Amino acid sequence: MFGTDSPASAARPGSIRQPAVAGTFYPADAVQCRLQAEHFIGASNNSTGSGVPGFATTQDVAAELIGAVVPHAGWICSGAIAGLSIAAIAAVRPDVEVVVVFGAVHTPAPLATAALDSHAAWREPAASCGVAWELRQALAGDGRLFAVNDFFHQREHAVEVVLPLIQAAWPMARVLPVEVPVTLDAMRIGTATARAAQAAGIRPIYLASSDLTHYGPNYQFAPAGVGPTGINWAMENDRRLLELVTNMRAEQIVPEAAARRSACGPGAIAAMLAACMEHGAKHARLLKHTNSFQVLQSVATPFAKPSPDNSVGYAAVVVGK
Repeated sequence: MFGTDSPASAARPGSIRQPAVAGTFYPADAVQCRLQAEHFIGASNNSTGSGVPGFATTQDVAAELIGAVVPHAGWICSGAIAGLSIAAIAAVRPDVEVVVVFGAVHTPAPLATAALDSHAAWREPAASCGVAWELRQALAGDGRLFAVNDFFHQREHAVEVVLPLIQAAWPMARVLPVEVPVTLDAMRIGTATARAAQAAGIRPIYLASSDLTHYGPNYQFAPAGVGPTGINWAMENDRRLLELVTNMRAEQIVPEAAARRSACGPGAIAAMLAACMEHGAKHARLLKHTNSFQVLQSVATPFAKPSPDNSVGYAAVVVGK
């Protein structure tokens, strides 16, 4: 049995979810973790300045930014891209009470509803993030779309790897981890989350934790062959999905990704867009699009260049009014 879906009353208010991938996806040492997370946020702030491409640069932009797409691979590959999305929002919204993280689901087990967790907090090497329990409780009452199910959070990295970045940007923010399966209900999950937040008087940031096309022999997916031609095909495959994101076509995200294997968390992306639209968002802007091959090329030594056989796509996208 893969764990038990349980109502909000089964939550464990004193429990802390411990790191599962620290030391592999990101540093396990508290000091190194905090310094690197702060570097990603600080470097992104320096590159974006006070404005966000495609949005106003005046004071009222603080009311416009609501959500973002962030990747969740090992920090050596995607930490700077995730930091770009988060820093762009933090630059204009420095005080955020709750960050909802809609995550991809990597646990190989059936999941019919969005999976909430039961913990009071999530630990990362440098600190702990409290969970927005009142928002979780409101959502867990909707058994059609949500269930408390810790099994899908035990080893999942999609939420965990962005927590130190969230803490670096918003040290006092609480989080709401939500694992979103690849389902046509993803938009309803996002809309329900936004409505519960509005009813509770909470104005969250919504993050969709998802990488893009996983291409090459390592992922058993190479329709354009192995080598530079295949890597270029994968980038174009990403762009098809990103065009839907920037056009706010939330209803097309899951079908497109299911047909073309262009994201590991299309449900998370659709949920994020739907939640943002419920708050009045009308625009999305692509800040950066790259892949693991390009990133590793830039950081590798001349004697350890990556082979152009495999790649995973990453994008930073911000969403607002």
